[in-house]
Amino acid sequence: MYGPLDLRLLITFVHAAHSGSLSATAVQVGRTQSAVTMQMQRLEETLGQNLLHRSGSGVRLTGSGERFLAYAERILKMHDEAVSAFSDKGLHGSIVFGSPEDYLLSFFPMLLKSFGTRYPDVEIKVVSAPTAELRGLLQSRKVDLALVSTPNLNDVDNVVRTEPLVWVGSKPTLELHDFGDTVPLALPASNAMDHRAACEAMARAGLRYKISYASNSLAGLIGLARSGLAICVMTQEAVPPDLHILNAPLPHLPHLGMLIVFAEGDRSPAVTTFADHIRATLPTL
Repeated sequence: MYGPLDLRLLITFVHAAHSGSLSATAVQVGRTQSAVTMQMQRLEETLGQNLLHRSGSGVRLTGSGERFLAYAERILKMHDEAVSAFSDKGLHGSIVFGSPEDYLLSFFPMLLKSFGTRYPDVEIKVVSAPTAELRGLLQSRKVDLALVSTPNLNDVDNVVRTEPLVWVGSKPTLELHDFGDTVPLALPASNAMDHRAACEAMARAGLRYKISYASNSLAGLIGLARSGLAICVMTQEAVPPDLHILNAPLPHLPHLGMLIVFAEGDRSPAVTTFADHIRATLPTL
C-alpha cells in the first residue's frame, strides 16, 4: 500500500523533471543536492516506481516519471488553488520570476514592495538574465514568468510599457569625452537587443565606433561608463544620477517594449496574480 504523498517531494520532483539537473533543482528549492537526491529516493520508495534515470550529465524521466509528472503538477496546482480560496491570508506559493538586470534595477523594488504588502505569503525568487537567455529558461520551465524586451512596439495588446534606450557617459556631451574620431562602446553580448540597436544606429549615422568592452552585467557597463573609457547603452530609467544621457551627434536609439511571457503549462494562482499586478502597476512607475 502506498504512503501519503508529501507535497515537498512533489515540488522537488517537478523542478527536477523540468531542469534535468539535481544541482539546478537544489538551487531552485533552497536545499543541498544531497537532500534533493534523498527526497527523490523517498518519493520513488513511496510510489514503488523509478521516476528518474540518473547519469553524469543529469537526470531524465523514466516512463513512470513522465506519467507521474502530469499528476504531480495537477496536485500542486489544486493545492495552491485550495489554499488561496480558503486562507484568510490570501495567496500562497512560490514564483520564479525572470527579468533583465536593468528592469530589475529600475522597477522590481517597487513592484515587489507593492505586491508583497498585499500577498506576504507568496515567495518570489528572481533570475536576472538577458531576454535571449530568459526565453530559453521559460522554455525549459526554470522560470515561471519573465519580463522580456521586444523591438515590436505594434503589439499593443501585450506590450506593458515602453522604455527608450539611451547613450550614457561620464560627461554631459560626447565632445567632452575627447575620444577622437572613433567612439569606444561598452555593450552587452551581440545577441542582446541594445547591442544590435547601438551598432545599427551608429552605422546608419555614419559614425565610426569600436566595441571596446563587452559585459552582460549592468553594473559592469555602469562602471565602464563611470571610468570615462567608453559610452554604454541602457534603458533610460536605469541610468544612475551621476552619469549623463548623451544626445547629438550620437544617433537616436529606439524604444523597447516590455512583455510578460509565461512558461508553458498550467499557471498557479500566484503566478497569474503577480502577472496581473505587473500589468496594472508597471505603466504607472
